[in-house]
Amino acid sequence: MVLVAGVHGRRGLSLIELIVTVVILSVLGMVVFPLAQMTTRRTKELELRRNLREIRTAIDRYKDEYDKALKEGKKQNVADKSGYPESFELLVEGDDFGGLSKEKKKFLRRIPPDPFHHPKKQEGGEKSKEVKDMWGLRSYKDKPDSSQWGGEDLYDVYSLSEETAIDGTKYKDW
Repeated sequence: MVLVAGVHGRRGLSLIELIVTVVILSVLGMVVFPLAQMTTRRTKELELRRNLREIRTAIDRYKDEYDKALKEGKKQNVADKSGYPESFELLVEGDDFGGLSKEKKKFLRRIPPDPFHHPKKQEGGEKSKEVKDMWGLRSYKDKPDSSQWGGEDLYDVYSLSEETAIDGTKYKDW
């Protein structure tokens, strides 16, 4: 292999060529890094929307099954009962609605996580696995913008994150 020498017989790169290369790579890095961050944030926002939709759909499906059990006379109407699940765990563990179905009907396989809110660590250093620490909860009797859960039932969930979304809204308002 024959190497072609430069005009003065030197081989390699000059200082100017190295500086130009470093500047070009720096500019590319400054463009790519924010795009990567934005892509990551957008992906987490999609996951939050999907998880909220999944939970809210499960709550609505539970309410539909409860109403169906009332209509078919399998469950008695209780004055203070809204028909929404009493807890998040009921959506995962299931309910037979007074014998409407042979087995307990489950509405969620697991409780989806909030990608923007990570539960605080407890004394033992483990993250809290309690639902009230994972999601904000509202009952049927709570106000739509309430941040305190009444505890009667599970009507709605929201993110506990105080961060602002790409579109300028707060995640907790989704």
